[in-house]
Amino acid sequence: MSLTQLSRNSIALLESLIQTPSLSRDEEGAATVIRDFFTRQGVPFSVLKNNTWCMNRYWDEKKPVILLNSHIDTVKPVDGWTHNPFEATREDGKIIGLGSNDAGAPLVSLLAVFLYFSDRKDLPYNLIFAATAEEESSGLNGMALLVNEFERVDFAIVGEPTQMQLAVAEKGLVVVDCVAKGKAGHAARNEGINSIYLAIKDIETIKNLKLEKVSPLLGEVKMTVTQIEAGFQHNVIPDTCKFVVDIRTNELYTNQEVVSIITSLIGSEVKARSFRLNSSRIDLDHQFVLKAQKMGIDCYGSPTMSDQAQMPYTSVKMGPGDSARSHTADEFVYPEEIEKGIETYISLLEGLEL
Repeated sequence: MSLTQLSRNSIALLESLIQTPSLSRDEEGAATVIRDFFTRQGVPFSVLKNNTWCMNRYWDEKKPVILLNSHIDTVKPVDGWTHNPFEATREDGKIIGLGSNDAGAPLVSLLAVFLYFSDRKDLPYNLIFAATAEEESSGLNGMALLVNEFERVDFAIVGEPTQMQLAVAEKGLVVVDCVAKGKAGHAARNEGINSIYLAIKDIETIKNLKLEKVSPLLGEVKMTVTQIEAGFQHNVIPDTCKFVVDIRTNELYTNQEVVSIITSLIGSEVKARSFRLNSSRIDLDHQFVLKAQKMGIDCYGSPTMSDQAQMPYTSVKMGPGDSARSHTADEFVYPEEIEKGIETYISLLEGLEL
């Protein structure tokens, strides 16, 4: 199939996906769209919950394995849309619709690349394409589930909108719930221990905390208090103040290390919701990175998170579209971005030796 036809099919598939609501943890419709597409193409596939994957025809156990992955789920549409988010509107040379950019364009581009290579007998590697669920919610029923299904993956390309620049590192995420405990008393008398004041002291410590290891790609670990809750009545000294800290880690610290440091410095109780979404990085002398650099593709460290955090494999993040459009009203992608994305992916994978 020609690149022109692959691009046309990909754009048509993207429009079908936009027209199929696929909020995170409710992706059945989009999974069906993907599976119907495979059926029409005559491509055998496997399913697990709302995840769908397929492998190249001439699979060879002796060859390394490359995973092409992107997600089918979206966030809820934000306020401010002037178009129907589920309509795939064509306007001013754009395809407008929820999930068009994040991550519909990378998803259909990687699928086109899989189809381009899947029947090749001379591939120096095996290919898996996986369209997965629950990326936007960091859920356990998406990529985290498929890790146990794939016996071997040597390298992965995660499709996210990066303007086809190469994200060679990605920040991790850990969310912690903190509780400052004081003592209740009457506000009119000098009674009790105000938990809000205790929390303020700890929040100030977190605000001013600078960890010494700064990544050349991802910068410093970033900590932000994003929620706070205390009190139930104006005349009662609150005995409990709860606050939440959003922590974006670099590759020089594990999530557990950062939480341990915070715990040692503040008086509030600290509990991490999960440690599983760690930062990731690929060696800059990896063959894929070297080939990208030779092609003039910019490499950078990404502050946003993707399904890379769920993968125990060497991986990069790359795709058509622009991260700045993600989760915005009237999200869009240009068809030529998809066409260029397919061409660039193919050039990077053509003859790649792992």
